Amino acid sequence: MKTKIISSIILLVIFIPLLITGGLPFAILMSILSVLASYELLKTRRKFRTIPFAIELYSYILVAFFTLNNFNQSNIFYMIDYRLMAFLIIVNLIPLVLVNNKDKYNLTDALFLIGSTLFIGLTFNLLVLIRGYDIKYIIYLFLITTMTDTFAFITGKYIGKNKLCPKISPNKTWEGFIGGTLMGTFVATMYYISVFNNPYGILVVIFLTMLLSLLGQLGDLVFSFIKREFGKKDFSNIIPGHGGILDRLDSIIFVTLGFLLLISIL
Repeated sequence: MKTKIISSIILLVIFIPLLITGGLPFAILMSILSVLASYELLKTRRKFRTIPFAIELYSYILVAFFTLNNFNQSNIFYMIDYRLMAFLIIVNLIPLVLVNNKDKYNLTDALFLIGSTLFIGLTFNLLVLIRGYDIKYIIYLFLITTMTDTFAFITGKYIGKNKLCPKISPNKTWEGFIGGTLMGTFVATMYYISVFNNPYGILVVIFLTMLLSLLGQLGDLVFSFIKREFGKKDFSNIIPGHGGILDRLDSIIFVTLGFLLLISIL
């Protein structure tokens, strides 16, 4: 527990100033985290499949470029750079012919790299764009995930009895799921109505915030499923006491994607 607390403090000391600063410093931080997240995905899969180092290396470079794409634009809507998309597809498919050895690199590997690069790169880029648009929105999203995760843990620890998905995440309970959803929704909603003007009314904000809280917890379960699929407890041990980048940011990734769908209302 001591290690976990110290790690949390260090993370906050690094993250909060860069979040407040925004701009290029925050974009660079997100690009570093996206590369680490991509590394964790490939490392998790490495137990069953390895790919040539050169191909793995440029996948990290592409993830960083996707994360930094249009980092200084003033609107919140993602604008795909099709040059990056074209390059991503080309550089992952051409090695199929150059390597010409399905035991070293095959179509499944190529599609996995394309999918993981898009998934990680675009999600972290959305965090950059949301911060650039208005810091209050990204605080809102982090409040949802932080409060949901915190109270899900507390509620599950002290009154949790009924397992939620024992085959995927043995420690999660229905009580924790409900407690986390209620408190995450309450705290984030109070923040939202305090700092934003919303023409749709408080009930709409409560409903949409609850949807994001639920989505964050489902995202947590999705990443837990991926870990169990590859026989891993954590994605890595980059953050002592916490696991890896994806272990900490699994919820915010899905909340961010959900927020993109609801941005026209929120």
